[in-house]
Amino acid sequence: MKNCCDWALKSEIEKIYHDNEWGKIVKDDKILFEFIVLESFQAGLSWRCILSKREGMRAAFDGFDAEALAGYDEADVDRLMNDDRIIKNRLKLKSLASNARAFLRTQKEFGSFYSYLWSFVGGKQIINFYDDIKQIPAKTELSDTIAKDMKKRGFKFLGSVSIYAFLQSVGVVNDHLSYCEKR
Repeated sequence: MKNCCDWALKSEIEKIYHDNEWGKIVKDDKILFEFIVLESFQAGLSWRCILSKREGMRAAFDGFDAEALAGYDEADVDRLMNDDRIIKNRLKLKSLASNARAFLRTQKEFGSFYSYLWSFVGGKQIINFYDDIKQIPAKTELSDTIAKDMKKRGFKFLGSVSIYAFLQSVGVVNDHLSYCEKR
């Protein structure tokens, strides 16, 4: 009998991530920003690829510090384009600064990014009940709404599919399958 979500069985790094992070409610804005960066870099790539580059990205991106990243300029993008520890996509690298600035503005407006994010669900986690990975949607009305709002706030590389994955990652949505021991 399976005791873990199917997607987490593809590799050890995904299993560790699933067992220790995915779907747990994240209240720390620093970690929420890290996941925004990771999701924005994931577009077009596998999550396994992102997880394998995560530590390199953490080192190269000033520990995912939004204040530091907000000041990144073209010289930083050029420097990062030569860093083999990370995903080297110029447009995604340029989005670091704009996403950091959008994050900091949103954080200031709502008191925390956590408050902003959870305002969309009235502070209550969405717990879905799926028996098969094929039942889990790639996006929902909620992710459409949040993605649209975030785009309006200046976030880049974060469409509805990326936002739904983000919501799953940080525990706003619990999509652990019915048989998963982490449910």
